[in-house]
Amino acid sequence: MAKLTKSFSWKNPVILPVMRKMQRILVAPLNWGLGHATRCIPIIRELKANGFDPVIASDGVALELLKTEFDDLEFVELPGYQVEYAKKPGYFKWKLLLNSPKMMKAVAKERKLVKKLVKDLALDGIISDNRLGVYSKKVPSVFMTHQLNVLSGNTSAISTAIHQRYISKFDVCWVPDTAGEPNLSGVLGHPDRPLHDVRYLGPLSRLEKLELPVKYDLFVLLSGPEPQRTLLEERLLDELQDFAGQVLFVRGKIEARQTVMSKGHMKVYNFMNSEQLEVAFSKSSLALCRSGYTTIMDLAKLEKKAFFIPTPGQYEQEYLAKRLDEQGLVPFAAQDTFKVDMLNRVKDYKGLGGFNLDFDTHGIFDVFASFQSK
Repeated sequence: MAKLTKSFSWKNPVILPVMRKMQRILVAPLNWGLGHATRCIPIIRELKANGFDPVIASDGVALELLKTEFDDLEFVELPGYQVEYAKKPGYFKWKLLLNSPKMMKAVAKERKLVKKLVKDLALDGIISDNRLGVYSKKVPSVFMTHQLNVLSGNTSAISTAIHQRYISKFDVCWVPDTAGEPNLSGVLGHPDRPLHDVRYLGPLSRLEKLELPVKYDLFVLLSGPEPQRTLLEERLLDELQDFAGQVLFVRGKIEARQTVMSKGHMKVYNFMNSEQLEVAFSKSSLALCRSGYTTIMDLAKLEKKAFFIPTPGQYEQEYLAKRLDEQGLVPFAAQDTFKVDMLNRVKDYKGLGGFNLDFDTHGIFDVFASFQSK
């Protein structure tokens, strides 16, 4: 039977009945930058390839990005967590603490909404990428994260315990990394005391390496919540005026229409889809970007050299940047001290190649088999 509804919003909860033979799996990435949404793309592709019917649930730019990638699927708008970073790095943790009541309110809203969605959309399973309230006792529920340990400075033990408590509410936890060495997530995805029902999938990337002639000397890819995304954009547009070479600049702003403009030796896009990013990376000799985990997985898949500017005050990105720098793979600089001549350091680093990048799909959806067999 054809779909009776194409889009659903928690603000306008009118749901038409849906009759389906294919197993319907809700895929719900957190809207915190674009990384959670983009690493769900290979999961969604695999679901479709295996005869499942994915329903995508998120909010904000994450939802808009996935709509550009999968215009044939059904979408659900979830309550937004309304996360905003502090302008000053030292206030990062305290800003999150101030935002935590809003976040917990959104988690409670999505928890209530998911109970309704399971019934009204005839869901057979759930895959949540870091959305804490998107799970159900009625259908198998998967939580995907690379943060089994959550770094937050002197409160890391507390933040980790809280996160692991939420993970325990799910039937299984997927970690997009390899279980052993070498790996990409380090201590984030490899706790001293292993958690129960954790499966390592291998790194996830929506991109494929292409053999294309180099056209750009530098590819700048921005992402992440405000106001830090804008602060970095303004700094780089100013700093790169003195860069001696061709620059391809993607602002990371998901908008209704793609825009392109030229600024001297720079070509500036507001956003790119997956196919365009594959070409952009392949035609560029060097990438300049945040040290978000999904970006790191993409760079490893493409075997690229890069330079990182971690989001100020974000412990996870700062840890990953320092770890890869110490391993001699990728250099980094703080946002407020970055200078264009620092890019010359890249030649002394190996780049992100040589990792085991197999996406282990064998039996990946067996977690949903118990429901399918009923």
